[in-house]
Amino acid sequence: MGTTEKPRRVTMTPAALRVLEAATRLFYERGIHAVGVDLIAAEAGVTKKTLYDRFGSKEQVVVEYLADRDERWRVFLARCLDAAPPAPSARVLAVFDASRAWSAENSPKGCTMVNAHAEISDPSHPAYPIITGQKEWMLGLFTRLVGDISPEGAEGLGRTLMLLHEGAFVAHGLHVFPDPLAHAREQAEVLLAALGDTAARR
Repeated sequence: MGTTEKPRRVTMTPAALRVLEAATRLFYERGIHAVGVDLIAAEAGVTKKTLYDRFGSKEQVVVEYLADRDERWRVFLARCLDAAPPAPSARVLAVFDASRAWSAENSPKGCTMVNAHAEISDPSHPAYPIITGQKEWMLGLFTRLVGDISPEGAEGLGRTLMLLHEGAFVAHGLHVFPDPLAHAREQAEVLLAALGDTAARR
């Protein structure tokens, strides 16, 4: 998760999994600060004591919620990249395709990490490294992928693709205009085609 130390995790018992499932739904739908442990416990069908026995604190529930979302996203994206054509530009575009499919199924209100950062901006919070770490990881992924197309410009191009991707997720969550991730993919395709044209002229 980026360059920061990985947060402490807890062992998932059946009761803990029910808590995590309830917290995942409630945190995403209502916000982290708006949801208390009483509601999470009630929705999970456990006592508040059980919640604290398994997690120790609400902060740890938040850690597990964000870490679980991050892990599931990375697995989902890896599968999409494995299925993508081998051409470097196709693999870059596959990230946008994966994000569009993921958001349609899992993130109607936008990126979990961006939403969480609106509530957790203190670097001392144990969940903070998960939020920033995922974005660092995404930037690194774009930079590596585009490095196969333009090694000398990989850092700047990776940042540009990251901005397209993250901006599209924000617009998706705000419902500013229809299908922003598809639009971002189109713009990424234009950028990649221009790189190909430049390389062909050399």
